[in-house]
Amino acid sequence: MPKLWNDAITAHRQAVRDALLDTTAELVAENGLASVTMTQIAEQAGIGRATLYKYFPDVESIMRAWHERRVGGHLQQLAQIVERGGSVEQRLEKVLSTYAMIDHEHHGGEFAAVLHQGSHSGHAQAHIHQLVQALLTGG
Repeated sequence: MPKLWNDAITAHRQAVRDALLDTTAELVAENGLASVTMTQIAEQAGIGRATLYKYFPDVESIMRAWHERRVGGHLQQLAQIVERGGSVEQRLEKVLSTYAMIDHEHHGGEFAAVLHQGSHSGHAQAHIHQLVQALLTGG
């Protein structure tokens, strides 16, 4: 297949995946994790159930993927703070205050325990520790 075709397919799959993650997160926020079904997600996202199951086996796996994406965004946000410059003290203070705000705003709720079971949470914590350690060592 031509590269352009492969790129279009990849972009389409990513768009569908993102729509599924966003739709599921909205439904869970509105109705609670236990109330959301794969049928509801497919209907709300405007795709068939068979297509949905090609992407994810269940609601919990969708929420874990959503959480991984969100954690990745938070890590990127913290890394950008480090790269912006300024004194070590300023960057460290900004990283720690931003992390504290993220932790305060985004942790809790009925599905927090489910979301933090994945290995991505451990990797994210290790990444944050390395980031802070590098700042401290640099200072």
